[in-house]
Amino acid sequence: MKHTMLRIVAVLAVIACVAMGFAGCNKGGDDKLVIGCSGPLTGDAAQYGVSVQRGAQIAVDEINAAGGVNGFQIQFEMLDDQATPDMATTNYNTLMDKGMKASLGCVTSGSMAAFADASVEDGVLLVSPSASAEECIKHDNAFRICFGDADQGAYAAKFIAEKKLGTKVAVIYDSSDAYSAGLHDAFIATAKNLEYSVVADEAFTSDNNTDFSSQISKAKAAGADLVFLPIYYTQAAAILDQAQGELDGVKFLGCDGLDGIIPIAKNKDIIEDVILITPFYADSEDETVKNFVAQFKEKYNATPDQFAADAYDAVYAIKAAMEKAELKDLNDADFNKKLIEAMTQIEVKGTTGTMKWSANGAPTKNASAVVIKDGKYVEFK
Repeated sequence: MKHTMLRIVAVLAVIACVAMGFAGCNKGGDDKLVIGCSGPLTGDAAQYGVSVQRGAQIAVDEINAAGGVNGFQIQFEMLDDQATPDMATTNYNTLMDKGMKASLGCVTSGSMAAFADASVEDGVLLVSPSASAEECIKHDNAFRICFGDADQGAYAAKFIAEKKLGTKVAVIYDSSDAYSAGLHDAFIATAKNLEYSVVADEAFTSDNNTDFSSQISKAKAAGADLVFLPIYYTQAAAILDQAQGELDGVKFLGCDGLDGIIPIAKNKDIIEDVILITPFYADSEDETVKNFVAQFKEKYNATPDQFAADAYDAVYAIKAAMEKAELKDLNDADFNKKLIEAMTQIEVKGTTGTMKWSANGAPTKNASAVVIKDGKYVEFK
């Protein structure tokens, strides 16, 4: 009888401990708010993913040092997807197993579309730093920090006209990539109504993206005085290198995908005067930017690019939504619904501008441009 009573007491003690543990979860004192992300940490697009990882971690460390958000410390978890949709889907499930309550989604558009599809049933808030294709935010739970492909493409077309950068424009793009094709289509549609001509419209595909001699030759034969490159930095660097002696004196313009080209350019002369449409540049005098850049340089001994800045802003957007929704219980049955609704009610002054979001997931903010001078980005004027 004595042993039976002891066993009963032991069982009751365990039940009490478990109950206290669950109560602790509801208080949000010691538990972590897990924010997940999937992106290329290895492979050709690794620079983007590493930048996002670093930028997000700066924001997380900053927020945690200031007391966290609504009593929660943030735990940031990022997994490598090598910019492939299948790996992104697998990563989504792994992150959910790790307790993910909000997410930065994915870094690249193809992966983000798959990740977002996987998230629909759970309804987890996604705030992608840099996935710009429209399909990435087609679900109600998905938002983004960066401009959309259509926005950037149209802005680039108008920018050429407003700044009188060229009269004969060639376009070289990746028709197999959603980001590049989206920018291209919006650019072409907008340019039709402007006062310059698109004299060459040349495509390549991901399985044939090392030899650009044909595209360069056609741009040269057409007499192009500007080449629009709605592509990623690795491809752009190869094109600029191969264009030496063929397109000398021709201007080159790209969008945010070109961010990252400076450190990989074999010859710094080939990237001199290249123009990028981007909402962020590290030498800005804006105090928010200066603070972020200083922390990034101290922690990583490197200068942040737009992808890092986008990720920093994405973490702060989730923080603002948490505070707006007054979420203090990670087990709230309406946690996801309240967090998503709050995204359309907040305003965030970030490193990439002051942002608000509509229910379609797109941000409202101003675009700008930088030009590469002596291996650095400077504001284009």
